[in-house]
Amino acid sequence: MQNLFKAYYHSPIGIIGIESSDTTIGAVFFADREGDASKNLPEVLLQCLTELDEYFAGKRKDFSVSLNQEGTEFQKKVWNHLMGIPFGKTVSYLDIAKRMANAKSIRAVGGANGKNKIAIIVPCHRVIGHNFELVGYAGGKWRKQWLLEHEGAINIGQRTLFDA
Repeated sequence: MQNLFKAYYHSPIGIIGIESSDTTIGAVFFADREGDASKNLPEVLLQCLTELDEYFAGKRKDFSVSLNQEGTEFQKKVWNHLMGIPFGKTVSYLDIAKRMANAKSIRAVGGANGKNKIAIIVPCHRVIGHNFELVGYAGGKWRKQWLLEHEGAINIGQRTLFDA
């Protein structure tokens, strides 16, 4: 059994909890309050804290910390597609379903997006409704909007969809 470590990060959008093993990040989530943090944090968790600091300071666009998120093969494929959405861009659930060669899987894509346990780093906040609506986000729509505005995806009413 692997060790489980926890840390908390105070961000502009609230407290963020982070869980890791000795070598990989397994969860990044919004917390109502700070819980018991681990002592002697592993390097991967310290790296994650540094990268979040850089992200919120506007100095980091891509994360390099090692991740390990448990899920079905389909969920992992969706999360992999999320990782390909560039900083400051948005896509719709339908866009992801089409990229996965099955436009009818749009609801399943939404379900997988909602099961993402590594917020911000696996950027599920960059997925919006096909009509540019800010639909569902586990951290609340206000956080999603903040993150998108922080990344420049929405500037003075101008929205940009991912074209790659």
